[in-house]
Amino acid sequence: MEMPRKGSTVRLPETRGEVSAALIEALGREPGRRSLPDKHLVAGTDPYDDDLQLALYLCYELHYRGFDGVDGAWEWDPELLRVRAALERGFMAALRADVPVAEDIGSALDELVLEPSDADGVSYFLRDEGELWHLREYAAHRSLYHLKEADPHVWVIPRLTGRAKAGMAAVEYDEFGAGRAERVHSKLFADLMADLDLDTSYGRYLDAGSRQMLATVNLMSLFGLHRSHRGALVGHFASVEITSPPGSRRLAQALKRAGAGPAAVHFYAEHVEADAVHEQLVRHEVVAGLLQEEPDLAPDVAFGIAATGWLEDRFGEQLLGAWRGGESSVCVPL
Repeated sequence: MEMPRKGSTVRLPETRGEVSAALIEALGREPGRRSLPDKHLVAGTDPYDDDLQLALYLCYELHYRGFDGVDGAWEWDPELLRVRAALERGFMAALRADVPVAEDIGSALDELVLEPSDADGVSYFLRDEGELWHLREYAAHRSLYHLKEADPHVWVIPRLTGRAKAGMAAVEYDEFGAGRAERVHSKLFADLMADLDLDTSYGRYLDAGSRQMLATVNLMSLFGLHRSHRGALVGHFASVEITSPPGSRRLAQALKRAGAGPAAVHFYAEHVEADAVHEQLVRHEVVAGLLQEEPDLAPDVAFGIAATGWLEDRFGEQLLGAWRGGESSVCVPL
């Protein structure tokens, strides 16, 4: 078993293209002594590829825990923010063009609770066929979010009022352990990783994460950091909480069948119970409360729901495509 590295930050990852290479080189210097990616280079990069998604992840991570050896002043460097804005424009334009959005919120929310008739998805595969190595890879990918679980969603709380604010705060209180450090969900996921003989250090598996996984994390950071996307962030949050219980139940069954330890099983078992309650709070207080106060945000909520599902489907396709071919889904060996 790997020994976890100490500290709250992570080393800069390996580059994945010209944009991320230029950004990583710049972050290794002081602000003002840099050569940031050229705007034309950014504009010409595929919004879904490894290069852009890693570059965007690097920009966002400066607002979380940062990187070893990177000056904290980079977080609000004006030139870097311009680069980030260009990366975001490309990503958002692609999502707006590619993601089909439901015409009304009720339909979008109702679709979230429907289980697929063909039972074809990552959690089904892991429950029925998954081996321990599949589960370890899945946990490594998901660690890019779960080791900061709920952090991106906190940014929306100051931007809400009334029922929406109260409901969101109630759900987040549970996510952060209801006042008990050992029950914080990011800590529970670290315990899951330890049970699977994975390094529990924050950001340890950034190099291993696929571009599809990076995109799912980047989406919530993008929504969370922009007040103008508060409706989309609420839609994203609704999607995550409403779809969590059945998927978490299957993942708990998969881990138990594969012989993972009790902490690994407990993480998903906890989400079966907690998110069943959260589903009602999010739907009837957060979403309904927001739209009562700001009905014009309904299309943004619907977009947040749709974009979340669309990117999760792409991530699932990437995992299953690799696994069903007998191949690893991670970019570097664990």
